[in-house]
Amino acid sequence: MMKNPLLDTFALPHFGDIRPDHIGPALDRVLADHRAAVVRIVEERPANFAEAWMPLERADTAIAAVWSAVTHLQAVADTPDLRGAYAEGHKRLVENRLQVMQNRALYDVLVALTATPDFAARDEVDRAAVEHMIRDFRLSGVALNPEERARFATLSVELSQLSTEFGNAVLDATDAWFEHVEDERLLAGLSDADKAMFAAAAKTRDLSGWVVTLQMPHVNAVMTFVRDRGLRERVYAASATRASDQGPHAGQFDNSARIAAILARRQEGARLLGFPDPVEWSLATKMAPNAGEVLVFLRDLAGRAKPAAELEFAALAAYAAKHLGIDELQPWDVTYVAERLREAQFAVDEQAVRAHFPVENVIAGWKNLLDRLFGISLVGRPDVPVYHPDACYYDVVDDQGMVFAGVYIDLHARAGKRGGAWMAQARPRLNDGDVQRVPVAYLVCNFAPKMPGSPSLLSHKEVVTFLHETGHCLHHLFTEVDRPNIAGTNGFEWDAIELPSQLMEDFAWDRAVLRDMSGHYETGEPLSDWLFDRLVAARHFLSGMFIVRQVEFALFDLLLHMGTLGHDPIEVIEAVRDEVAVVHPPAWHRFPHAFTHIFAGGYASGYYSYLWAEVLAADGFQRFIEAGLVDRAVAARFCSEVLSRGASRPAADSFRAFRGRDADPQAMLARHGLTTDAR
Repeated sequence: MMKNPLLDTFALPHFGDIRPDHIGPALDRVLADHRAAVVRIVEERPANFAEAWMPLERADTAIAAVWSAVTHLQAVADTPDLRGAYAEGHKRLVENRLQVMQNRALYDVLVALTATPDFAARDEVDRAAVEHMIRDFRLSGVALNPEERARFATLSVELSQLSTEFGNAVLDATDAWFEHVEDERLLAGLSDADKAMFAAAAKTRDLSGWVVTLQMPHVNAVMTFVRDRGLRERVYAASATRASDQGPHAGQFDNSARIAAILARRQEGARLLGFPDPVEWSLATKMAPNAGEVLVFLRDLAGRAKPAAELEFAALAAYAAKHLGIDELQPWDVTYVAERLREAQFAVDEQAVRAHFPVENVIAGWKNLLDRLFGISLVGRPDVPVYHPDACYYDVVDDQGMVFAGVYIDLHARAGKRGGAWMAQARPRLNDGDVQRVPVAYLVCNFAPKMPGSPSLLSHKEVVTFLHETGHCLHHLFTEVDRPNIAGTNGFEWDAIELPSQLMEDFAWDRAVLRDMSGHYETGEPLSDWLFDRLVAARHFLSGMFIVRQVEFALFDLLLHMGTLGHDPIEVIEAVRDEVAVVHPPAWHRFPHAFTHIFAGGYASGYYSYLWAEVLAADGFQRFIEAGLVDRAVAARFCSEVLSRGASRPAADSFRAFRGRDADPQAMLARHGLTTDAR
């Protein structure tokens, strides 16, 4: 068994050695150890932290070490064999966790521990770790009668399987569609770099010419720059109908039944726990007090943004008719027309902007920013095994030369890799007797791939995305909490989780920071002051449309899970669009069927978190501005009061400790160019 690379849980993952057939045996070992730890605690009923808590934490940490490597591989290097082993392993883990979290005897031991003098003498971190676990026991049905407890467990296993299947269907649908282009005229408007990307995709399929896929860099390039309206429409339709009953693969990967099944099980699970709906169940672990307050927040924001959004859409339609020969603006025209209008109004040429951001320059400037803010350096470790040539590993070193964390970077889109951008935990911080281990994170994006003779060029929006995920990483890497279940992002209120990430985004709007991340791929010249000024002038371009679209997603998520508008996702999304949207897609559009955030991710009944946390992030960033922006003292305070604390105290308390007061929502409105009288 020790030859199984997954079982070396204190080391970095041995990616070069891991095979799908290692997963089952590795889980056999760590799950057996976990069950044995639970049995010992229940039988001995210890009344001190070292014996009642630490064996459970150690067993949990071993499972997490095995599964984080498996989960990461399934997300970035999917294969049929890996997918099958992952699905079976995920089912076993859900079943094991439920058995533990519904173990009334173990729950009673932990509750009894909280009443002991030993517990009272522990620091706030240890107490918070146990209290969070007790709360999670209750939310897992530990107090239900045996029949209800068994039903809740069944629902939970089924939900995990359905969520995995939902995400797999989206990935398969994304990889299944492509269009072979042999007439270069269809690609008019694209840069040479984008054409090279499409040519490389054709080459991998042994085809001549170019191939357009549904990988995000492909979709963004087509929707933003391709002049041919027909190609834009086809790509839009294929992307908007992924994993549904519509479009070019109608029914083949259809998530319709999975959505219905997920909603039904979430509703039943909520009611078993005594909640009226899944939203109130979700809010039991969040900052927001109740669904009503969240709905008021979202609708107030929509009320402020929609008048601006309507004017913006009217301006797009007028420009399209007058200058582009598009008499009726369609959804597949919006991004293309928006880019042309932005060029006309602000002289921002997106291709010219991208030419200044080769990924290598962005990485170099990113390292400099982290050094200036936090006094850290990133040192490449070519000796650390990775799973793909795109990936690399860095030691994170403080200003005293000590390695205190590590991070894997994987930035480019490819087949078999989940779309989007994210941070995930590779290893938690450990400080347990003789065992000491630094926290390690994965930072993953889906930028245009590198190709021989053609660099990977990032848009400014992608630079913002990179800094966003950096914020999540810093939250994990800077933790000083030694209890993994509340360290870094673990246990942190989900509607505050975007505070570090959205705060870091705003550094992409500083002249010096952005120039340092730039360097024209041909001349090496940094971003000019003129072009930077144009970017800043255009910062709030279509902000109203952006806000109402985010509100649309958040309202859809909440109202669908509340059931007040019914449980048909298409009817609910249409009703929400009637209330807040200015862009109305065709009837065949199937946005819900690929909405992985809420059906295969952690944002179910919580997508509003992006906007809720932005209130904190926007006001938090003002503290940096007040100190001159890139300020080590402010960064150190942010680190000590927010990033390092994890969930050892409520997020609101951590924010107040950093800012000196509660968040001022006016900063968030200003961030989008909205004012209090914009309604």
